[in-house]
Amino acid sequence: MADKNNKNQAVEKKPVKILETILRDAHQSLIATRMSTDEMLPIVDKLDQVGYHAVECWGGATFDAALRFLKEDPWIRLRKLRDGFKHTKLQMLFRGQNILGYKPYPDDVVEYFVQKSVANGIDIIRIFDCMNDLRNLETCVKAANKEKAHAQVALSYTLGDAYTLDYWTTKAKQIEEMGADSICIKDMAGLLLPYTATELVTALKKTVKIPIDLHTHYTSGVASMTYLKAVEAGVDIIDTAMSPFALGTSQPATEVMVETFKGTPYDTGFDQKLLAEIADYFRPMRDKALDTGLLNPKNLGVNIKTLLYQVPGGMLSNLTSQLKEQHAEDRFYDVLEEVPRVRKDLGEPPLVTPSSQIVGTQAVFNVLMGERYKMVTKETKDVLTGKYGETAKPFNKEIQKKCIGDEKVITCRPADLLDNQLDKLESEMAQYKQMDEDVLSYALFPQVAMDFFKYRQAQQTGVDENKADTKDGAYPV
Repeated sequence: MADKNNKNQAVEKKPVKILETILRDAHQSLIATRMSTDEMLPIVDKLDQVGYHAVECWGGATFDAALRFLKEDPWIRLRKLRDGFKHTKLQMLFRGQNILGYKPYPDDVVEYFVQKSVANGIDIIRIFDCMNDLRNLETCVKAANKEKAHAQVALSYTLGDAYTLDYWTTKAKQIEEMGADSICIKDMAGLLLPYTATELVTALKKTVKIPIDLHTHYTSGVASMTYLKAVEAGVDIIDTAMSPFALGTSQPATEVMVETFKGTPYDTGFDQKLLAEIADYFRPMRDKALDTGLLNPKNLGVNIKTLLYQVPGGMLSNLTSQLKEQHAEDRFYDVLEEVPRVRKDLGEPPLVTPSSQIVGTQAVFNVLMGERYKMVTKETKDVLTGKYGETAKPFNKEIQKKCIGDEKVITCRPADLLDNQLDKLESEMAQYKQMDEDVLSYALFPQVAMDFFKYRQAQQTGVDENKADTKDGAYPV
């Protein structure tokens, strides 16, 4: 009788759901977020037929990159994608109180941004905080609930003394109680190992009733194995990228994971012929990016230093470019070794936008100056004064004193100290406003948005502008 029951359990179907990242994280991670709306739209109809749980197509660095480098309005992109996707949910990445920027914004700006994101077509908002300070997620979750969007709260996965199994399960329970509709384990650096994934997912499934999504990057080479073990342990959704923009600092390949689970209880049921047609569409784009140098072949390989230094792939490339500008490429390994030390000084935060940039830049200064914290960035000071929120571990008191002196440290939710700004922002950019969403573009990136508004105005009056530069890097977040 027991054998019969076991047999029945073995064939119980639980198809794994797939989130497709090709229109957001995949090109952000590999080609610095340079895929244009015109390149996306022709393949939308086929992507819409696959049966994805959702397609991630907005948020993260796409907003900034569209305005800054592609001279596109990100809101127009979202509307066009929404028009094209008839059957598939659209997802975005939202940096909690930092929205899509690099600092905390007032609640009125956060709430309005959520409202407009949903109104323009977003179904699922993945919300994370670089410190895992849940206070920085509350406003966004409430706003998403109010707009009837799916609020997915992401835990930025990292390693360190503070990050025990109890830490993750406690946070997960708090997230469920906060009103989130699902939880994402956001492994931006590819640090989650296969058997650790089994342990983590098993513990989380026992702790919460809401679905669990696993997001990782292939940077360290273990991601596909991690997905396999996570799915077997009961994870509900995994994030993958179509093969031309998969692997390296991107996600595991969609087609490979689909084939892996074919004929098992986790079978997605996806059509490989349809996936092949989609891959054929994106492959010339990848080849062109390789030819032009936009896609660096180094970003396609396995970088085991990720596991040694816990540095996300985008952060590695940024460190390289910073050192190159200073003619100090020979100090790369010195900086890599300094990164974990700076991270520990700053309370051991996960390394994800913007904490990854803050820690990385400070590490570069520490090495190049020949004295640690001789030069301190404004952002490092802001972390040490609590302006980004509470860290998992205490700050290094000695370093804190050296960097900020006797400045008062914030212990409340940082946004509680920010006054509402929408009215003020509206008045500042009123002469350029053509639609309601313009004020949000301006709120996040004042100078970049203003440059774009002027470009847009020039285009409308027939004045030709030079093409935007396309060489800057971006971060996988």
